Amino acid sequence: MNETNPTVTEADLHAYADGQLPEAARARVEAYLAENPDEAAMVAGWQAQNAGINSLFSGYEKSRGTDLRMVTPAAQPTSSWKTRSAFAAAAVILFALGAVSDRFIPPLFERPPLQLAESETLPKQAETAFLVYASEVRHPVEVFANEEAHLATWLGKRLAIPDLKVPDLKSLGFHLVGGRLLPVDDRPGAMFMYEDQGGERLTVIVGRNKENRTTSFRFASARDVETFYWIDGELGYAVTGEISRDMLRKVAEECYRQFPS
Repeated sequence: MNETNPTVTEADLHAYADGQLPEAARARVEAYLAENPDEAAMVAGWQAQNAGINSLFSGYEKSRGTDLRMVTPAAQPTSSWKTRSAFAAAAVILFALGAVSDRFIPPLFERPPLQLAESETLPKQAETAFLVYASEVRHPVEVFANEEAHLATWLGKRLAIPDLKVPDLKSLGFHLVGGRLLPVDDRPGAMFMYEDQGGERLTVIVGRNKENRTTSFRFASARDVETFYWIDGELGYAVTGEISRDMLRKVAEECYRQFPS
């Protein structure tokens, strides 16, 4: 960063692009961008991406920046499963557009690794859980896959999610290892672990935070560990693994379809 304004961080730039900075902070970032054309061009690209995302989800009520709340317009009532299906379909379109045309919208997964704001704890917790448990040989989980029904019921009760489902990822080559209870933001959280035929593992984290009110999708990277996470009302979800971003995207999409709204 420019030495004349060392207080502007990458997190500030992301927040600016997403329209999440207060007016005083925006002025500081705008002054920095005026002095740093390369960073200004980068932020402009992020803003173009945000505009593309918002246009794809224009049938839903929009919150701040790239945070997209799943609310069907009152003038067009529809059933919850239709709403969720349409939202998932739009997400698929978004990823496909990013894959086939750099001129239309910068692909979501090509944003630089995000320097997380202090309040964004979910991806860091997901990364830590993955690093701690994915390498375990004998005790990676508390409840193994042969008790899947019990696992879903137990964790559903602890998280107050009566219809919690264990995502089925067999179509993507990952079978369930099992799951465990773990803390997420100082509350009961759930972790599901999966493994492919080559022994590569990934984890799916579910946590609850009553302060959440919007749906947003984010990507974070730390060393070789990739995390795709999203907030859906009070619930937060994160998919983590040392796998390609393309596969991470596919897993996240499949989990999103299967988890309760």
